[in-house]
Amino acid sequence: MTVTVSAAGSGLVERAANGDPRAVARLVTLVENGAPGLRELTAELVAHAGSAAVVGITGAPGVGKSTVTSALVSAYRAQDLRVGVLAVDPSSPFTGGALLGDRVRMQDHATDRGVFIRSMATRGHLGGLAWATPQAVRVLDAAGCDVVLVETVGVGQSEVDVAALADTTLVLLAPGMGDGVQAAKAGILEVGDVFVVNKADRDGADQVVRDLRSTVRLAERGPGDWRQPIVSTVAARGEGIDELVEAIAAHRTWAAGSGEAERRRVRRARDEIEAIAVTDLRRRFAGLHGDERLDDLARDVLAGELDPYAAAEKIVAAVS
Repeated sequence: MTVTVSAAGSGLVERAANGDPRAVARLVTLVENGAPGLRELTAELVAHAGSAAVVGITGAPGVGKSTVTSALVSAYRAQDLRVGVLAVDPSSPFTGGALLGDRVRMQDHATDRGVFIRSMATRGHLGGLAWATPQAVRVLDAAGCDVVLVETVGVGQSEVDVAALADTTLVLLAPGMGDGVQAAKAGILEVGDVFVVNKADRDGADQVVRDLRSTVRLAERGPGDWRQPIVSTVAARGEGIDELVEAIAAHRTWAAGSGEAERRRVRRARDEIEAIAVTDLRRRFAGLHGDERLDDLARDVLAGELDPYAAAEKIVAAVS
């Protein structure tokens, strides 16, 4: 049965803004499922959102993203900040749900009412995030989270959508992962605001740090540009996490002063608008299959009376 936003009960956004975890969970489910009435719900959420710091966490499998995320939650809670976590996982081929379920790896925070953790399935969406992740971030923002941590699937160097969503993007690497730095140079290293060498107690960690420093040094920058710091951590023991929190704060301060924070948030809103518009157009075009108008235009193209571009323009005009 399809659940509409109105059927979810009145005052849902208000209850979430007051810290009701059930209301927050319900809202995330509604945006994740694209429930009817989502437009009205989003209008309510926008009025409450806009203050959370969004931190993206990405990297190859095995570098310890969930462990670092959990350690960051502890560090921010020590500052009495409310924290939201969106852990994006591959989809189960059987249920369509999140395959790994990062909440299992963050049980230390399960009973903390100042922390909201949600696993989200990609549902086939590429780029390391789920389609509904931006809307879910807005829900946690509106629910009063001071910091929202977004952990990506992390399956390769093309998983860089998080950079468009986050105010600060952390790229995690670890020793013993093969030629990780070289493999990432063409992809995720270009989107990192802070580089994190996790599992720094292992052999080869110093070499990873040196390689990263060389990469950062070679990057072209102008006066006042951000130079990515490299932070070594052993997240399982909480080592280096305070330095990581400081690096994130330093980047946020720089971004606010340089105007980069505003530019990123405008770009984020622009990308969301574009995604909604494209989705709506796809829905409209889907209704053209079997439409006689499309068949007539196809015959005109075959007869040489129209070229394909002119025919496409007619279709676009018809669904606009």
